[in-house]
Amino acid sequence: MIQTEIAVVVIAYFFVLVQGIFLFIDAKKRNRMAWFWGIVGLIQAPMPLICYYFFVIKPDREKRGGK
Repeated sequence: MIQTEIAVVVIAYFFVLVQGIFLFIDAKKRNRMAWFWGIVGLIQAPMPLICYYFFVIKPDREKRGGK
């Protein structure tokens, strides 16, 4: 592997790891299947973030009367 390829792989791994951690922590705060969202966040990016927004964050905001 060339150094640029290694750098891209490391950055992608870091992004997916941060995404999984964020989804786990936020889902745990909202009591919404934290382990499921954390594992799904570790599989790929950015689809889990998009799905999380539409299935968890948006309904919570509507329920609480937010934007």
